[in-house]
Amino acid sequence: MRFAKYHGLGNDFVIVDLRGAAPDVAAAIQDPDRVRQVCDRRFGVGGDGVLAILPAANADARMRVLNSDGSEAEMCGNGIRCVVRELQDRGGLGDKRSLAIETGAGRLVCERVGEEVTVAMGRARLERGEIGMTGPARERCVDQAIGDGLRVTAVSMGNPHAVIFVDDPHANLRELAETRGPALEHHAWFPQRTNVEFVRARSRTELDVVVWERGCGITLACGTGACATVAAAIVTGRADENTDVRVNLLGGPLTIRVMPGMADVRMTGPAVHVFDGTL
Repeated sequence: MRFAKYHGLGNDFVIVDLRGAAPDVAAAIQDPDRVRQVCDRRFGVGGDGVLAILPAANADARMRVLNSDGSEAEMCGNGIRCVVRELQDRGGLGDKRSLAIETGAGRLVCERVGEEVTVAMGRARLERGEIGMTGPARERCVDQAIGDGLRVTAVSMGNPHAVIFVDDPHANLRELAETRGPALEHHAWFPQRTNVEFVRARSRTELDVVVWERGCGITLACGTGACATVAAAIVTGRADENTDVRVNLLGGPLTIRVMPGMADVRMTGPAVHVFDGTL
């Protein structure tokens, strides 16, 4: 089976196009044990996850996101940009500048501009019931204490995020993510676990973010996390709607714009082909 290795700001993936694959082959590569083997950085190809490109009835393709621990995620912002590049460059859809990709978070429209891809990520969801949190379904979790001096704002971009703003200018965001991320991922408020973002605001248009990703741990970049962070910054008064915000992740920056009323979130960033291989 042919695969392609891609990364979006260092968030790296093994992409397999299964649209024409035999059913047994398609099932084998999506098996959790096989995913863990392929993503192992010493004994496999290495990656933060496997992205399976599948047929779709009402879109150009469907993307299934399988984390490096074998679990499945609803959505992956860096991953969808890489899938668009693969479909356009090697998947027979090179004559289409705009592609519709079906995901666990819904049907998303993506547009390639040069070496970057802009994704209309859909609306930012703020109610506990939409995020998959415990508590009253219509209630928001905005700037609520979650223990040991941390306060969380919860957002869903089709997958759950716990965004924590760090006001201490001397605090090490990565150290916080590594030490506090694992427990927060499994916090009782999030029965399906959660991604966790540790954030420092440089200004109303620039944020530094380190992400502890559900099922992966520390990641160099997280597209949905960047979107959720800007949405959280807006609802806590740190940023503005309809304005480009630069989100500095460990692997580099993404540009995020949240449309009025949280109706849509636009993410723009790179997707890089690294190499092809055979499994």
